[in-house]
Amino acid sequence: MNKKIRRIYVDASAVGGAFNDRTAEQTRPFWEAVHRGEIIVILSDVLKNEVDPAPQCVRDFFTTLQDSLVEWVVSTGESNSLAERYVAENVVGPTSLDDCRHIALATIANADVLVSWNFKHIVNLSRIQGYNGVNLKMGYAQIEIRTPEEVIHAEI
Repeated sequence: MNKKIRRIYVDASAVGGAFNDRTAEQTRPFWEAVHRGEIIVILSDVLKNEVDPAPQCVRDFFTTLQDSLVEWVVSTGESNSLAERYVAENVVGPTSLDDCRHIALATIANADVLVSWNFKHIVNLSRIQGYNGVNLKMGYAQIEIRTPEEVIHAEI
């Protein structure tokens, strides 16, 4: 039986997590699955802007992803409007607008999952419920949000 290749949106913490002392061991299997072609990663212009000032090792790693199974998405009026709606509905505060842009882009791209290590603003049950409540109100599907480790160790 063939396994479905999942389309997974990644934020900057999932990229940098491969080089973080606390998350590297749990993140590497995710990126190994990407390089084996088991996962298509969805990358965005928001992510690229966040990676640009990152340490060189993170920027180099990000550059290598462009040769892997990658799907690119870019911000649009629709995605920016949805991100702003998350803030207007108090899912998070205005300083977390880029986090909201990630959620909106993943939602509009119909990603199977968004992966992140950002427990404060993204991988957080009350926030996930808030994002999905707005999504449903606005006519979008709910978005699954997990850590890279959860995606590798569970069939989503």
